[in-house]
Amino acid sequence: MKGISEKVYLELAAPTEEDSRSDQQRILDGLKEAGFPAAFAPAVLRRLYPLCEQAGWKLTASLAWDGAVWQVVELEDGDTRQRHYGLAVDLGSTTVVTRLIHCGTGQCLGEVSRYNGQIAYGTDILTRIFACKDQPQVREQIRQATVDTIRENLRELEEKTGVAGSDCIQMTVAGNATMIHFLLGLDAFCVFSTPYAVHVDRPGFLPGAQLGIPVKGYVFCFPCRSNYLGGDIVSGTLATGFYRREGICAFFDIGTNGELVLGNRDFLLCGAGAAGPALEGGSVKTGMRAVEGAVDRVGWQNGDLQVHVLGEGAARGICGSGIVDLLAVLFLHGWMDLKGRLNPGKSPRIQKREDSWAVEYAPGLFFDQEDIEEFVKTKAAAYTMVEYVLRESGISLEELETFYVAGAFGKHVDKESAIAIGLYPDLDRDRLVSAGNASLEGASQLLLDRSLLEDLDGILERMIYIQFGAVEDFLHIMIAAQAIPHTDLDRFPTVKKRLEEIRAEEAAGTPSGFSDPVPGPLLSGL
Repeated sequence: MKGISEKVYLELAAPTEEDSRSDQQRILDGLKEAGFPAAFAPAVLRRLYPLCEQAGWKLTASLAWDGAVWQVVELEDGDTRQRHYGLAVDLGSTTVVTRLIHCGTGQCLGEVSRYNGQIAYGTDILTRIFACKDQPQVREQIRQATVDTIRENLRELEEKTGVAGSDCIQMTVAGNATMIHFLLGLDAFCVFSTPYAVHVDRPGFLPGAQLGIPVKGYVFCFPCRSNYLGGDIVSGTLATGFYRREGICAFFDIGTNGELVLGNRDFLLCGAGAAGPALEGGSVKTGMRAVEGAVDRVGWQNGDLQVHVLGEGAARGICGSGIVDLLAVLFLHGWMDLKGRLNPGKSPRIQKREDSWAVEYAPGLFFDQEDIEEFVKTKAAAYTMVEYVLRESGISLEELETFYVAGAFGKHVDKESAIAIGLYPDLDRDRLVSAGNASLEGASQLLLDRSLLEDLDGILERMIYIQFGAVEDFLHIMIAAQAIPHTDLDRFPTVKKRLEEIRAEEAAGTPSGFSDPVPGPLLSGL
């Protein structure tokens, strides 16, 4: 591994009258001889005595790359190269995911996630931005909430692995421009307001101690391309590697924001826009993360909804992948029309609750008309980003070698369900590839390969950014996409065919099934 941290074991000669070099110089000379010219972080100088003598001059130096030189950030007695750890973080506006990596082997030792503590200041980014505008005290509270969320992940990782954050040398963080501004305690109103010139777009390597993050060395924040296209999409582009290939690919990271990159080794056309927290269950009344108790799959069996619950126990809510399945089943089997309106006559599950119709997908858990409308708007925004960038580039879906779908949401959602509701374009399924949490993956790769820092510069230079907010007909295109799957059903030929098959089966009295069986035990829901 040639990462952004190193552990170098040294066996040095003790000082003599003939060789009276300082402890500091003796170590630096040993590191230079090993191929790592370095400098000392000031705090480590205080450890030179009596450590060097007690260790018999057999030491391990922890080195952290600061963007220019190696810094000695720790000295330990003996050979501790087997305890070489680093951390990668996907700093999302809804969830924060942290991965512990053994930097000697590249092995993932543990991964945890939790809701971002910033949510206390607003479920959506704009609410948080306005909450701290011209309010330094609130801005500091949001910064602290961000740091606390990361530290809570570190504590959970320590409980699971025995490795503390303070045992790690470096951390890489991928997040959008707003998240990075909040992490650094900066006013993020510039992200939202004209002329959209952010305060910081390439923060680089920052001392962890100054951020309140307990790593020995530095926290590297991925660079942003623009106000709405952040380090998370840059990290995801890095992870997939399509920027090196000849074939044209699309990379779509779906979360609270939708961020899209289209291109290859010659060009990268990109854009971003708000999608909303609905895709991650954030604005749904019974929405939740994909943890125990969440409905993560919904299918169709014997004329009724069937659900799968993570942990196999009682359902407590529904996560993003379950929502997409639910809407697909409701639409395909006529419980919901193409405008997303529930059809009460189709099932006793569809009930009037207060002033709105809702479907009971599990005992005591409802997905109401407002939830549906919120999700339909979100999926329409996501689809419209793809449609517009393809149109502007003159590239058709047929020309795409691969369509990557990333994000924690994209990792678990069923392709057929996503296409059925018009979230994904209708294309050959083998070209529709889940990239998982590519933001986290890119952060992990950089932790282990410092040569990728040069690739980041190349990616940023090639990226041509489209400001969707300035596109005259963007809202017009999005309105057409607010039907399920779309106002123009011919754009979704496989969905059209599936609808015809289901209607024919229903007319013949033959039980119809959902296209992708739900894995695991099925619960009837009622």
